[in-house]
Amino acid sequence: MVSVLGGVLLSGAAGTQEHLLQAGAVLLVLGGWAVTLCLHEFGHAAVAFYGGDTSVRDKGYLRLDPRRYTDPMLSIVLPIALLAIGGIPLPGGAVWIERHRLRSRAVESAVSVAGPAVNLASGILLTVTAANVSMALPLAEVISYLALIQIVAFLLNILPVPGLDGFGVLDPYLSESTRVLANKVRPYAPLALFALLFSSPTAARWLFDVARLILEGLGGSSLLASIGQSGFLFWR
Repeated sequence: MVSVLGGVLLSGAAGTQEHLLQAGAVLLVLGGWAVTLCLHEFGHAAVAFYGGDTSVRDKGYLRLDPRRYTDPMLSIVLPIALLAIGGIPLPGGAVWIERHRLRSRAVESAVSVAGPAVNLASGILLTVTAANVSMALPLAEVISYLALIQIVAFLLNILPVPGLDGFGVLDPYLSESTRVLANKVRPYAPLALFALLFSSPTAARWLFDVARLILEGLGGSSLLASIGQSGFLFWR
């Protein structure tokens, strides 16, 4: 009887520890994603500031404070929710840039590039950290998955879809009629892209396969990232 009771208690303790690790992994992924969302928006603002739009300083965009963004719901809350629900790191709305203040069309394009560049840099840093810093295996899995998320976010962001930064790179060089048309679909196109990735396992798998190739090319482990992803999306 005592041995049976002891076995039950040990099983419960192991289960509790597993649940705590799982909860910690989820919180770490969401928290890390929230931080890089702020850095992404900061990247836009910093390049805009040095490119001529000093208004971003007065708006507080250079403080890494999510409350200062034009729409915290679109910039922070919605991307976190989309990641938690579907595992797709779709970036949110950007900071409000007064583009008429920017010195040139090249600077406008650079402002759009800055956000995805931050995601790529974050992915590289996290990959190098997971590969070269001694840490517990569960933490290495989470860090590797965070690195994968950053690479996926970079790939998504550079797509020439209205509302994403890849289209923003091209926008200064487009005709007025094309800009008008793009502005009409801008609020809906990113969500349509998310719906496609969420409903089409093939499209999502292709995207993540490309990201894993980049991760491995940087010296990371796609196996650890996959384990971290499974732990984060445990409810699937």
